[in-house]
Amino acid sequence: MKPYIVSLAAGVVVGLLYNIVDVKSPAPPIVALLGLLGMVAGEHAIPFVRSLLAHVAS
Repeated sequence: MKPYIVSLAAGVVVGLLYNIVDVKSPAPPIVALLGLLGMVAGEHAIPFVRSLLAHVAS
């Protein structure tokens, strides 16, 4: 649970800094979220495929 809270807090701090400095986010929010989703999917893809192959092989 702690990593989620730290991640959320870091995001809020960066958002506040962007607002204070008056700059736009480098990516539209939906693009950034889709990028994060892709990163998470990529991170879990290889272990998922390995478990599928192990299940099929047994």
